[in-house]
Amino acid sequence: MRLSSVPSVLRVEWFLAVSMATCVVFLIFGDRPLGRLDEPLQLGLAFAWLFFVILGAALAVVRHADQLGEKLGEPYGTLILTLSITSIEVISITAIMLHGENNPTLARDTLFAVTMIVLNGMVGLSLLIGGWRHREQHYNLQGANAYLGVVIPLGVLALVMPNFTVTTAGPTLSFAQESFIAIISAGLYVAFLTLQTKRHRAYFAGSGHDDDTHAAAGHRAPTHLLTHAVLLVVYMAQVVFLAEKLAHPVDYVVETMKWPAALAGLTMAVLVATPEAIGAVRAARANHMQRSVNIFLGSVLSTIGLTIPLILMISHLTQHPIVLGLEHTDLLLFTLTLALCVVTFSSGHTNIMQGAVHLILFVAYLFFIFQG
Repeated sequence: MRLSSVPSVLRVEWFLAVSMATCVVFLIFGDRPLGRLDEPLQLGLAFAWLFFVILGAALAVVRHADQLGEKLGEPYGTLILTLSITSIEVISITAIMLHGENNPTLARDTLFAVTMIVLNGMVGLSLLIGGWRHREQHYNLQGANAYLGVVIPLGVLALVMPNFTVTTAGPTLSFAQESFIAIISAGLYVAFLTLQTKRHRAYFAGSGHDDDTHAAAGHRAPTHLLTHAVLLVVYMAQVVFLAEKLAHPVDYVVETMKWPAALAGLTMAVLVATPEAIGAVRAARANHMQRSVNIFLGSVLSTIGLTIPLILMISHLTQHPIVLGLEHTDLLLFTLTLALCVVTFSSGHTNIMQGAVHLILFVAYLFFIFQG
């Protein structure tokens, strides 16, 4: 990067000063800014402060991952984006899982929340806005089927199967079963990446017009590849540090105030899914439905294919057992969501009605958190 471009970069990266200042405050004062969580106002301010700073840093991570992707083209752009978000997801879950009392359902609740936010909230909003603006939008049916062909079996094996195994009591798995799930999840994800980036890359590439648009955007970018890579790492380091601080108010709400435990997972899922949701909705609004499909289906695939193996490994290394099996209304909503996705992505084109149905299912998920 030339020195002459430094001022323009600093103007664009103004939020870096905000996030760095937040990190400095905690480095100097430790956890003292979080010392009066028993006061509702203090609790609300601490949570809002950390949540929005982490969200802003996560959005910056996505922005730089997107810039890298625009220079590299599809499907590598979406791949960089999903891997960056998966890293944030694993870091956030681990930070809260290792803080305070062990919450064995946190990882499951977060994975389920990400799935519901992405496959119902994000898909619904993208299809609704895209359908309202463009009536009908098209995507590569073979690519969508390839995603769902891996997401559905992995999702059922990881989040449904534990309810039906008899080796251990409850919705849990034995060490051998967890190892099996971790190996096949990571293995299938690697196999999918090979298909996506080499043998069948055309399944996931947009139209020639879309590619030209992304290439032009990459050509206009004022900063170089290395600058985006460095800033991406800097913002991710801040997310790592602040996620552990966010664990304090989240644990207080769940453990002391006895709010639904699923709220902890929902909080982590919002941090993870919001940046990608913005990207998917923008792509749908610009009539780049293939990119939108790559974002939300790729997000769910990376959540199941990468996050589950990593969380299982961290669970054993830290001696924090986790529960994976979904129960009661969550189990029904998960299977209904997978079935609906098969129907939605079976024709190669989308419309406004499909988006409305997915959004209704997302609202049902939020309702049953409190009225399950």
